[in-house]
Amino acid sequence: MAMTAKVHTLVSGGAGRFNFYHTLPRHDRENGAPDPRYPQDHIRAAQAQSDSNTVGGAVVRSEQMQAVFRLVEKIARTNATVLIGGESGSGKEVVARAVHNLSLRCERPWVDINCGALPDHLMESELFGYEKGAFSGADAQKAGMFELASGGTLFLDEIGELDAKMQVKLLRVLDGVPYYRLGGTRKVAVDARIVAATNKNLEHAVAAGTFRGDLFHRLNQVSIHVPPLRERPEDVAPLAYRFLHEVDPRLDLGEDALNALEDYGWPGNVRELRNAITRAAVLTESWEIRAADLNLKAPGQAPAAAPELKRQLGGLEEQVIREALEKSGGRQDVAAALLGISRRTLLRRLKEYKTRVSAGADAAPVLAV
Repeated sequence: MAMTAKVHTLVSGGAGRFNFYHTLPRHDRENGAPDPRYPQDHIRAAQAQSDSNTVGGAVVRSEQMQAVFRLVEKIARTNATVLIGGESGSGKEVVARAVHNLSLRCERPWVDINCGALPDHLMESELFGYEKGAFSGADAQKAGMFELASGGTLFLDEIGELDAKMQVKLLRVLDGVPYYRLGGTRKVAVDARIVAATNKNLEHAVAAGTFRGDLFHRLNQVSIHVPPLRERPEDVAPLAYRFLHEVDPRLDLGEDALNALEDYGWPGNVRELRNAITRAAVLTESWEIRAADLNLKAPGQAPAAAPELKRQLGGLEEQVIREALEKSGGRQDVAAALLGISRRTLLRRLKEYKTRVSAGADAAPVLAV
């Protein structure tokens, strides 16, 4: 299903996004003179790669993310409350903005608040507002987030961090009960769609007694799970090119850098990938980022395996790939999907096996590339 044009405006960086490109030496960019240090064919290739497989900045190349956005399109047409789950940094806010921008409320306010960023005693005044004189320092009336989002969408990020008292008050508002501002005597009624997100398992929190079951069910009218980046390796390269273009469109990613990016586990998900690309782009001394520039090393990474153990593991990996190819009837794209890796990684593995056999290091038959 094709994504609608609204998604293009929703997940793009926006005009206000800071671009490191404008902090680098200009090299006569104003008069169009190219910098000889940056080959123009690589600039064009990097530009094309950054624009491919994306929808306005949100990568939807993998089947998992395509499924997510198909669900978003269906949900956006309704006023149902949405609960978005996923690991930290996986892109939950991008999905939340998609729900808003594809809805009939897209021209109305989008208001977001991080429920874990404010102390408990400030959350109530931020969500519900207050009247002048409600407490020391309340010199004027202030509308709360619910009022500001009326007619539009209120995004409650990290909803699992709310304390028990605020959970009760939030539940009443979600049930359509008018509320009082702090210090107020007149009830306020609002019409805001609620989209919430969390990196916690709220069902476990309900079982543990740290999150109200009735609030969970009220929020969970429709749920969306955003898969972690390690489960959608097809998105890594397009995302990397997108972030690289935002930093400096003249740069490119070398073959070894792309291999390193796809082999890494990304415990910090898309946020970690963005940081890695930004750091490498700022520090590189070449027009092409190499694997060494990325400096990817997982915390607590184990020492390199002994040669014999590596050989045994390589043999097991080859056998698994062989079985996947047999199941897929030799279709490399299907085999890659079965293995949870990108087709690019599969082709690289096949090439490695072929090279090893040709060198006489392994007696196993060569897998076709």
